Parts: sequence; C-alpha cells; structure tokens
Amino acid sequence: MKRPVADQIKEIMEGHTIDELKSLMARRRRLNRCNVAMIYLFHLVQSAGIMTTTIATGYNYTYLIWVGVGLNILASLLNVYEKTNAHLLKTYMKDIDEIKNGQFEDEEAVEKQDDTANQQPPTNTTALLSSA
Repeated sequence: MKRPVADQIKEIMEGHTIDELKSLMARRRRLNRCNVAMIYLFHLVQSAGIMTTTIATGYNYTYLIWVGVGLNILASLLNVYEKTNAHLLKTYMKDIDEIKNGQFEDEEAVEKQDDTANQQPPTNTTALLSSA
C-alpha cells in the first residue's frame, strides 16, 4: 500500500532538517576550535611584532623594524578573520535555535529559486541579424 505523498514529503523535510542541524553543529564546532587557535596565535604574533619593533628601534635596526611591522600586520589579519568567524558562529547558533524552535527556512533553496527567476530566455541572434 502506498503512503500519502504529504507524509512522504514531511518525512523528507524532517530528515533534511536533521541533516542540516548536524551539519551546522559540526561546522560550528570546527569554526569554534579554529577561532580559539586564531585568538592565541593573534596574541602571540602581536606580542612578537611589538617586541621586535621595540628592540629594533632601540638598536636602530631598520630591517628588523619592518619585520616587526609585518608581524603586526599579520596579527591584524588574524584578528579580522577571528572577528569574521565570530560573526559566523553567531549566525550558525541562530540557525540552530531556529531549527530547534521549528522556524528554520533553508536559505540555500530560496537563493537558487531567485537565481532561476532572474534569468532571461536566450535570444536567437540569427533571427535578430537576419531581420536587420
């Protein structure tokens, strides 16, 4: 005996939601570990840059001053990536809460639908050229 289509669709959607939840939790866990490492690395590189620049300035080592400046730039980039990851962590947590409360909408499906709606039908260039 065949099951009603609505029940099959509901089962597929619930399975998709569970898969999405597992995926979000795994991504959040990996991103959180990466963020912790970046925070420690940021402070280490920033301290090394400050110390290198200070020592090089004291002994008037021009080349070493630029090494310190480069380390500080690297530390700034690490900080930017850490802040970006922190924003992603908040977004993932919001999505996890929405799944938990039954309010989650898969934005990927909406984006794909919008892309197909914006496409225009192809034009027949041969017909356009022959009518000119």
